[in-house]
Amino acid sequence: MPAKDYRNTSVINNRALIEGHVREILRLVGEDIDREGLLETPARVTRMYEEIFAGYEADYKDILGVTFDEKHEELVIIKDIVYYSQCEHHMAPFFGKIHIGYVPSGKIAGLSKFARLVDAVTRKLQVQERITSDLANILEEELTPHGCMVVVEGEHLCMCSRGVKKTGSQTVTSAVRGTFRTNAALRSEFLSLLKQ
Repeated sequence: MPAKDYRNTSVINNRALIEGHVREILRLVGEDIDREGLLETPARVTRMYEEIFAGYEADYKDILGVTFDEKHEELVIIKDIVYYSQCEHHMAPFFGKIHIGYVPSGKIAGLSKFARLVDAVTRKLQVQERITSDLANILEEELTPHGCMVVVEGEHLCMCSRGVKKTGSQTVTSAVRGTFRTNAALRSEFLSLLKQ
């Protein structure tokens, strides 16, 4: 099953409890829970949780699926993969783009698999640093490339819409594995190609 089709079965199995808790939160923040616009909100929030927290159900090996033997051992870049996640500190959204580069060692994956892997890793309570490391670690383990590099750009609503309220600020994280660690020219090639 592709990552985009995963649903969080814990949410599905606890639908009534979650809806009740959402209703109680609405009441505790001062809302009239019987107001017409809020009547279906607990059910809507619960259905949303099935989707945005679907990463807990994902099997990374299954997502990368079938790999292909290919003699290509030069840089491959999949860039501008849009993601949405939820900050584990405030349960506020953060989103941005992920760029993946790897040098195959004889094994490649279909390009759409990388986008599905990003969905699987980001659709849970997360921090950007962990997303970055997790993606690099999974690629290293499942594809055994000569090296890989992951760059994640993110805008965090917990920083933009509350607290310091710095709208438009970006956080950029990177993870470097294998030959990317030792080969400065390869790192530079990857980063320069991201700017094109």
